[in-house]
Amino acid sequence: MKVATETPTSPVSLTSSVASSNTITITVEKDGFYEVNGARQEPTVNVQIVSGASKLRKMIFNNSDEMIVCPGVYDGLSARIAMSLGFKAMYMTGAGTTASRLGQPDLGLAQLHDMRTNAEMITSLDPYGPPLIADMDTGYGGPLMVAKSVQQYIQAGVAGFHIEDQIQNKRCGHLGGKKVVSQDEFLSRVRCAKQTKDRLRSDIVLIARTDALQQHGYDECIRRLKAARNLGADVGLLEGFTNKEQARQAVKDLAPWPLLLNMVENGAGPIIPVDEARGMGFKIMIFSFATLAPAYLGIKQGLETLRDQGVVGVPDGLGPKKLFEVCGLNDSMRIDTEAGGSGFSGGV
Repeated sequence: MKVATETPTSPVSLTSSVASSNTITITVEKDGFYEVNGARQEPTVNVQIVSGASKLRKMIFNNSDEMIVCPGVYDGLSARIAMSLGFKAMYMTGAGTTASRLGQPDLGLAQLHDMRTNAEMITSLDPYGPPLIADMDTGYGGPLMVAKSVQQYIQAGVAGFHIEDQIQNKRCGHLGGKKVVSQDEFLSRVRCAKQTKDRLRSDIVLIARTDALQQHGYDECIRRLKAARNLGADVGLLEGFTNKEQARQAVKDLAPWPLLLNMVENGAGPIIPVDEARGMGFKIMIFSFATLAPAYLGIKQGLETLRDQGVVGVPDGLGPKKLFEVCGLNDSMRIDTEAGGSGFSGGV
């Protein structure tokens, strides 16, 4: 089909022969209307907005060697900074959400409301921006809660999520003493998540995560992930590798299924840089503490300086306006001005 981008100065007719016996004549009029075999029609335009889930799915399954690197973000400011630096996807960390919203450790204290509302705030910052992968922990209950959680994540604009096999009283994947449910219960979570996304016709990416390494060993992790893959999980995540060879072997054992690597520096596993993980064959890499740990260091240092010296010691040029610009000040000014508002006529 050919689309005219300029208004013709006189009617333009396009004819097409169908089965060499029927002819369809489309006449495009000067005013933009058109006729199909003499019947006047009003032009319609269909605009399809590509969802974050569809974008993420395309990034994963585009058959390229590119690896998706996702910094862990936990609030609006950390997400804004990640977007301003050009990251193509982001990860909403459960540990960071729990710490920032509740001031609590990652011990399964954040529930669906906390996680969904935080994710929705992040995705709404720029609906056309980088897709967001979000932690869904254990799904927050039995099949009915898993279904509710998946539906709410879809409605919140989340592009992908991982659901795990820890018990409901879970903890951070890089702490000791983790316990997991049976394989059957884990698979019921995966099955329910898959059925829900299919029922809602969503492209949201389902990531099956196992934390069984501490309790049951590597082979059990591979069995669980293969079973989840057979149920239709899009991506696998084996949490808490103890060495690099284990990580490399997991990619081989589950190939060509795409795997996600959770890189937590000073966590339970070895440090694997992006280039090395790409060489191993991982498709997605999340850095759960990429913004939370530096935020802790920066806030602590600033408050220590305030306590000891009476000022925070912020570097020159880093004032309120700079921070607000990161958070969309210029976009807000543009929206007001283009609408004929005068809220910023005197500048800021």
